[in-house]
Parts: sequence; C-alpha cells; structure tokens
Amino acid sequence: MSSTASTTLSPLFPNVKLTPRLNTERGGADHGWLKTFHTFSFAGYWDPRYMSFGNLRVINEDRVEPTEGFGTHGHREMEIFSYVVSGELEHKDSMGNLEILKRGDIQLTSAGTGIRHSEYNRNNKSVVHFLQIWAEPHTRGLKPKYFTRHFTNEEKTDKLVTAVAPLGSEGVKEEREGSGPAPGQSNVTLKSTILSPGKSVEHTFPAPASGETQRKGYIHVIQTSGYNTKTAKGNRVRVNGGLELSEGDGAFAWGAAGDKLQIENVGTTPAEVLVFDLE
Repeated sequence: MSSTASTTLSPLFPNVKLTPRLNTERGGADHGWLKTFHTFSFAGYWDPRYMSFGNLRVINEDRVEPTEGFGTHGHREMEIFSYVVSGELEHKDSMGNLEILKRGDIQLTSAGTGIRHSEYNRNNKSVVHFLQIWAEPHTRGLKPKYFTRHFTNEEKTDKLVTAVAPLGSEGVKEEREGSGPAPGQSNVTLKSTILSPGKSVEHTFPAPASGETQRKGYIHVIQTSGYNTKTAKGNRVRVNGGLELSEGDGAFAWGAAGDKLQIENVGTTPAEVLVFDLE
C-alpha cells in the first residue's frame, strides 16, 4: 500500500494520507468451527501487498464455535494480543497461565524466546468473537511474559483508551494484571473506543521514528453486528471528514507529528473502533 493515496479522503487534515482496506478485500475463510478474516497475509491467504504495516503483522477477526478452539501450538519472537469482543476465550500456556477471558479483556503474550499455548471456547452455547493481533518485537531474545488488562464499556465510550503500549511509555506498568495499558515489547500502540452516534475522537500522530518523515496508523471498525463477508454494513464512521468505513473495514494512515485522525460516528448505533499507532 502507498502513502500517496488521495488527500480527498482526508479534507479536515489534508496532509494525512488514507488508504482504505475494505471488508470485502480482507482474506479469510469459514472452516465451520472457525470463521476468520485476515487483514494481512496469514495461513492460506497470501497477498504480497499486505504482508505487514510497520511492526504490525497480523489482525485476524475470529469467531470460534462453542467447544472448539486452537490446539496447543508454539510462537517465538512475536507480541500477541487477544482483544475479546464477546463470548469467552480460554487461554492456557507453557508459562502456567490458565484463565477465561471475557468481553473487555485484553491478553498480551510476549512470546520472546518461545512459548506454547492454546485458545479454546469452552462455552457450550455461545460463539467467542475476538481479534488476534501480532506485532514484531523491537528486541529479540527476551524472556516470555504474560499480561492481562480489562477495560469496561464505560471507560471506552466516546473516549480513545490506550489498551497496549510500549514498555517505558507513560502510564505503562510491567505488572501481570493492573490498570493502564498492557506493556508491549514492540513499537505498536493499540487504542480502542466505543463511539456513540454523532460523537468523535481524535488520535494525534506522535513524532516519526528517527530518519522517517511520517508516522503510520491503522484504523479497524470491529464487526460487532454479525459475521458478514460481503460489503460492510452496520455501524458507520467517517475519518477526517472524508473516508467512510463500516464494520469490517479498515484504513492505513500516514501523518507527520501533530497531524490527526478524527473518527466520527455517522451511523445510528455505537461503533467499536481500534486505532493503531506505528513507527
């Protein structure tokens, strides 16, 4: 994807470049037990245009049927976030962690030198809907670690809440459980909001990394009203007064220090949106 996208998509902040990533363009599959979408190349979906974006490597929007899940498998040198939208997700790993994650929970595994884990929906009635996000770490060879955080709907309503941020950032504590953002070992920050109709939030681009002229961002509108492989529908937002996105849609963004991403709910129901800040 190119940062020379038309500025007509961003009239409020014309220096910001936006490139949409529409729901119909995402990879994915219906495996019966698992319905999944892939923003970037993953498993059987491969597109050389969408391998990663900055340090962001995976955004999978998954729905796992009752009593099904991902069996024990390994990871290394990757930061892995689970953002639970609805239902219950059991996480079990080789570090001795075992817990059930629910709506509002975020789990972050710094895989480091290597871990093994499984993720299951142990509920026998309800589907679990969650986003699986991977980011490449800024340092290799680290000791594996595990963190969880919880953010209520009230905390996220009409506010842009930082859920994951690099360790060392303001307000980030290296505690297994606690308040504030989960501590990542990657140059990726994840923010979340639940926008009421007519409300808006803003993300301000920090300074670019040394030697770079622009900072990267990515916006994803969560598919909260149901599984849909066709043209996005449901909740609707407008970015920077131009580009409109619905559930399952996303957008790549580029901006200089101080530029903004303004996200406004132009629909009739609350919209849950993720915003990534990337070097």
